[in-house]
Amino acid sequence: MIEKEVNPHFEEFLFDWNHKFYFLVGGYGSSKSYHVALKIILKLLQEKRTALVVREVYDTIRDSCFSLFDEIITGMELDDRIKLVTSPMQIRFPNGSKIIFKGMDKPAKLKSINNVTIVWVEECSELKYEGFKELLGRLRHPTLPLHFILSTNPVGEDNWTYKHFFKDDRKKVFVLDDEALYQNRIVILKNTYYHHSIADDNLFLPKSYIEQLEELKTYDPDLYRIARKGRFGVNGIRVLPQFVVKPHYEVLEAVNKIPGNMKRAGFDFGFETSYNALVRLAIDHDNKYLYIYWEYYKNRMTDDRTETEIAEFKETRELIRADSAEPKTIAYYRQQGFNIKGAKKFQGSRLQYTKKVKRFKKIICSENCVNVISELKDLTYKKDKLGNVIEDDFNIDPHTMSAIWYALDGYEVADIKYEKPGRPKGGRAQKI
Repeated sequence: MIEKEVNPHFEEFLFDWNHKFYFLVGGYGSSKSYHVALKIILKLLQEKRTALVVREVYDTIRDSCFSLFDEIITGMELDDRIKLVTSPMQIRFPNGSKIIFKGMDKPAKLKSINNVTIVWVEECSELKYEGFKELLGRLRHPTLPLHFILSTNPVGEDNWTYKHFFKDDRKKVFVLDDEALYQNRIVILKNTYYHHSIADDNLFLPKSYIEQLEELKTYDPDLYRIARKGRFGVNGIRVLPQFVVKPHYEVLEAVNKIPGNMKRAGFDFGFETSYNALVRLAIDHDNKYLYIYWEYYKNRMTDDRTETEIAEFKETRELIRADSAEPKTIAYYRQQGFNIKGAKKFQGSRLQYTKKVKRFKKIICSENCVNVISELKDLTYKKDKLGNVIEDDFNIDPHTMSAIWYALDGYEVADIKYEKPGRPKGGRAQKI
């Protein structure tokens, strides 16, 4: 017998195992991921099963799903019975149940998985539809019922999750009106259990968090729809709607108040048709503002000529984070006395870095950074041949955007997907 406080809106979901598909969509901080993890733990304690937890990029699992399981198991004082293995990531239960973790960026490793009866795809909107269908083929067992859990924040209506679980106008497919889900909160349709949640459903959240979500309404309506209302919609065309241009002196006044450890430089290399793009930026961590106040932007420049033109970096010893795909170039600049290193890149990093930049409330650029302004002010998403937005591709190749990605390597914008454990106001204690 275990006593655990849970959010009332998730009580029914926790104990429902009557359906094959569970589709959870909602705003930031609604605790949907927390309750999915808890649901799986409870099931695997009761029955010997193998569960597979998947994200599009394997490197993102450790700090998200795996740490969430760790938090819950420790909080329930089950860490003496349930063993968490970090390499490779796996969770083992005393009855022989286990949870394994995989990324769709390493699809070959999925082929060796057998007897999986529960699949959880976290941030399923990041997967490609082909990946979803591949995972369906991994779900099989001769006797046990099979369950497929998908959780996500809503994105655009052009995403496969919306088209598969709601409607696809191009193919004239209608499954469920998403407005009906927002109104009823829980909908059961055939073999799919739909669940919608917002931050107000998480009684563990402080009031200040919800107020923070409300602020999105003033500077990013699309993100407000996603984060606060938890609703699908039509994505805005602009990649960075919070991008603004200010006089250089105003930007420098703000930058001069920011501590040195929050000032960064990023370098994207180019030559013939692409550009050497080097930017300086400063992070106002408390306000979640990003300032861009200096740029270098040229092409058809050999490394020795560029080295001369950016020689001030040798004098200041500023750390430059650069494109790790060019190790020889980085080695050259290091030999010339620059403090430079490669930024982390991985499959799916374009999307992850873009999301990181988009988390800033404001991106304030000096009027002097004309190339940053030219590339980013009206940067739009590229669309595929069906007119669907490609979330990690743009209408141009923005070299200054890449430089910003690299500059932000190792820094995380305080994610407003905040879930802090603690006693909720009005939460119910459940014997589970």
